[in-house]
Amino acid sequence: MKKIKVIFMGTTDFGVPALENLVSDEYQVVAAICQPDRPNKRGNKVEILPLKTKALALGITVLQPEQIKDPQFIEQLKSFEADIFIVAAYGQILSKEILEMPPLGALNIHGSLLPEYRGAAPIQRAIIDGKVKTGVTIMQMGEGMDTGDMLSKAECPINETTTFQSLYQDLSVLGGGLLIETLKKVVKGSLKPVSQDEVMATYAEKILKDTGHINWGKNSRQILFLINGTDPAPGAYVMYRDEKIKCFHPEIMAWEGQENPGTILIANDRDGLVIKTQDGALKVGSIQAPGKKRMDATVFLRGKKLEIGTTLN
Repeated sequence: MKKIKVIFMGTTDFGVPALENLVSDEYQVVAAICQPDRPNKRGNKVEILPLKTKALALGITVLQPEQIKDPQFIEQLKSFEADIFIVAAYGQILSKEILEMPPLGALNIHGSLLPEYRGAAPIQRAIIDGKVKTGVTIMQMGEGMDTGDMLSKAECPINETTTFQSLYQDLSVLGGGLLIETLKKVVKGSLKPVSQDEVMATYAEKILKDTGHINWGKNSRQILFLINGTDPAPGAYVMYRDEKIKCFHPEIMAWEGQENPGTILIANDRDGLVIKTQDGALKVGSIQAPGKKRMDATVFLRGKKLEIGTTLN
């Protein structure tokens, strides 16, 4: 039987399980399209992209166009005569010409239960918003932002210890498995696409550095979800005497005192750091100071004193 020829488009490690599954399930991945290599944040070293690394290890041809819509590159894409495109966190918009190129279309692995959380940061926003579940959707790609017809979904729970990093990894694996199940049905023609309900659509706004600035006037659960939803990056933070201190591993605590929200209640190397919220208190399990690695709050407080009674802005 002729193998289905696939072109995989992705950049981050979110698509790695899907790529591995395609190869092990005996699809013919004829090329992997990734973003160009870029210098790391410090600008002194070129960062090799996770998807590219995995593709090369699997013996797959890797292409990294500066602009995927470049006419010369489009001709190169056509030359592969792929049956289907699979997209997972690629990072460039695909034109109508590209989307219509493969006979079986282009499928995207999206990190939410569409039509909820279309857009740039679906995983983070689901946690920050306090959702009890999210998931992945395999969808047919169209010209709109995550507006294409849905082919399949799989759910994943969220709890008070779920972080962006842990959920990202879980959804990556979940999406990789769901892709193979879905792709088999697509090839057979046994799947009926379902259009998205525009009334139910929501958008996941991009996460910015100041998204993580903690407002202690909110309740403990809201702050906990903000901390978890921005862990590890960009990180939720407080300002203490003009120094940005990132907070991780939060724990809700009962507190009946009438201190102002943001007041440091406890800060020592035995009990850690506890801060007043609108409806109680929050214990911060780990801390990261500027230019330092993340560390347990008790270890941090051995070397730095935070004054009890200070109100954090």
